[in-house]
Amino acid sequence: MTSSRWFLLAFAAALALLPQLPVPEFWVTQLNYIGLYALVVIGLVLLTGIAGLTSFGQAAFVGIGAYSSAWLTLNLGLSPWLAVFGGLALTALAALLLGWITLRMSGHYLPLATIAWCLSLYYLFGNLEALGRYDGLLGIAPLSVFGLPLNTGRSFFYLLWALVMLAALAATQLLDSRSGRALRALKGGSTMPEAMGIDTFRAKVTVFVLAALLAGMSGWLFAHFQRSVNPSPFGLKMGIEYLFMAVIGGVGQVWGALAGAAVVKLLEDQLQVLLPRLLGGSGSYEVIVFGVLLVGVLQYARDGLWAAVVARLPRRARRRDWADAAPLPEAARPPHGELVLDVHSVRKEFGGLVAVNDVSFQVRAGEIVGLIGPNGAGKSTTFNLVSGVLPLTRGEVRLRGERIDGLPSRGIARRGVSRTFQHVKMVPEMTVLENVALGAHRRGRRGVLPAMLRLERDEERRLLREAERQLQRVGMADRLDELAGNLALGPQRLMEIARALSADPSLLLLDEPAAGLRHQEKRALAGVLRQLRAEGLSILLVEHDMDLVMDVSDRIVVMEFGTQLMQGTPAEVQASAAVRAAYLGTEH
Repeated sequence: MTSSRWFLLAFAAALALLPQLPVPEFWVTQLNYIGLYALVVIGLVLLTGIAGLTSFGQAAFVGIGAYSSAWLTLNLGLSPWLAVFGGLALTALAALLLGWITLRMSGHYLPLATIAWCLSLYYLFGNLEALGRYDGLLGIAPLSVFGLPLNTGRSFFYLLWALVMLAALAATQLLDSRSGRALRALKGGSTMPEAMGIDTFRAKVTVFVLAALLAGMSGWLFAHFQRSVNPSPFGLKMGIEYLFMAVIGGVGQVWGALAGAAVVKLLEDQLQVLLPRLLGGSGSYEVIVFGVLLVGVLQYARDGLWAAVVARLPRRARRRDWADAAPLPEAARPPHGELVLDVHSVRKEFGGLVAVNDVSFQVRAGEIVGLIGPNGAGKSTTFNLVSGVLPLTRGEVRLRGERIDGLPSRGIARRGVSRTFQHVKMVPEMTVLENVALGAHRRGRRGVLPAMLRLERDEERRLLREAERQLQRVGMADRLDELAGNLALGPQRLMEIARALSADPSLLLLDEPAAGLRHQEKRALAGVLRQLRAEGLSILLVEHDMDLVMDVSDRIVVMEFGTQLMQGTPAEVQASAAVRAAYLGTEH
C-alpha cells in the first residue's frame, strides 16, 4: 500500500473518532466550517491550480446552491435530499452560461469578469423579495438520515466530512487520468493541448462547471447546517478568501485545499480574539496579518504549505500495472508512395509583411522531406500553417486528398497529424510518462465522470502501455518516472517525439528535433527516423543540423525570405549554387 493511501486511511480514521472524543462543541463546529470551505477550495484547486483559470467568484456558486435548496424546501416542501439536485442543476446551468461567456477571455480579463458576476449575483441575492432580500431565508429544515435529524454539529460532522473526503478522492483520481492530463495541460496555454487533439475550450468549461458544482454542494450543506441563509457569506470578500485558502494550502494540491481551509479558518478566529487585545481596540486587524502571510507564502513557499511538506517526502515510482494491457488499435497506414500531404501555393501575411509566399511541396507515405533555410526563411511559419496553428491567407493544404486548411489544430490532429515544437512544450509538473501519454489523448474515449469514479482504468492502462512503448523507442524507458521539468533540453526533445508518436500519426511534423541533442543522441534519433520511414510513416522535418537532414531526408525543400528557393534530393541541394548563396552569401 502506498504512503498516500496510508495517509488517507489514517486521516479518515482520525475524523471518524474525533466526534466520539470529549472535544468541545466549539471545535467540532470549527471543523464543520473547515469542511464546508474545503469543498469549495478543492474546486478552486482544479480550476486555478491545475487548469490555470483564476476565479474570484466561487462564493456566488455557494450562494446559488444554498439559496436554491433553502427556497425549494421552504416554498415547495421538498426534501433537502431532492432539493440538492435542483440546486446543483441551477448551479451547473449558471456555470455553463457564465463559463461560455467568460472563459473565452484571457489574461487579467478573466479574473475581472469573475469579480463582476460575483458582485452581480451578490446584489441579486440581496434584492430579490423571494429570497428575503438582505434578511435572507430562515427556518430551513435540517438534513436527516433514515429519520435521524442532523441538527447538531457532531451528527452533521460525519456526512460533511464523508462528502469532503469523497470529493478529494474523486479529484485525485481525476488528475491521474486521461481527462486529468488534459486539464493539467491547459495551464501552459492552448497551443500544445490543441495539437494533441484536446478541445481546450470544452475542457475549460468542464472544469469550471465541476468547480461550481463543488461550491454548490458546499452551499447546500451550509444552508441546512446554518438553518438560514443571507447574502453576506456569498460576496466578493468570501470569494477572495476561498482563493486565499487555495494559495496558502497549495493551489496545485488537492489535499492542500484541506490544509488551506484549516489554516485560514483557525487563524482568522484566533486573530479576531487576540489582535484587539494586543492592539487595544476593535477592527479587522486579521486582514492585515493575512496580507502579510500571503506575501510571505508567495515569496518563500509559492506552491503552498502542503507542497512544502510533500516536497520533503521521497517520490515513489509509479506501479507498473499496464504490462498485460491490450495494445491500442492502430490506424491503417497509407500504402508506400501514396500522396499524404499536398501543400499548394500557401501564403501567409501579417499585415503588410509576407512571411510565406506561395510555397508548394508534397510528402508521400514512407518519405522524409526536409524543410530547410536560413533563420527567418519562414520554415516554422509554414510548419504552423500545415498544422493549423496559423490560418492561411490563401492556398491549400490537403491531407490524403482532404482539405485541412481552415480546420483548428485539434481537428488536424484527429485526422492523423502529430507534431513537436521548435521550443519544447510540455507540462513540467507531470512525469515523462504522463507527458507522453498526453500524446495518445485522442486515442481514448473515457471522460471526467468515469475518471472520478475510477471506471476508466482499462483504457488508462492501455494508454500508459503505449506511452512506455514510445519511450522505449526513443531510448528513454528508464526515465519515465522523472518529472519532465527536471530533464535537460535534449531528453525533453526526445520526450516530445515519443509524445507525438503516441498519437499514432500518419504524418509526423518535427520542428528542430535535434536542437540540444548530443552527438550520440542525434545518431539514435536518425536511427529512429529511418525506422519510422521503413514502417511507412510520412515525416516533414524542419532542422538546422545539415548533417542530420542530408543523412535521413529523401527530398529537401529550401526556403529563403519566405519563398521557395528549390527542392530536390540531398545531393541536388548540396550541389546548388543558389542554396550555397542563401546560406553563405556567395555562390562560390
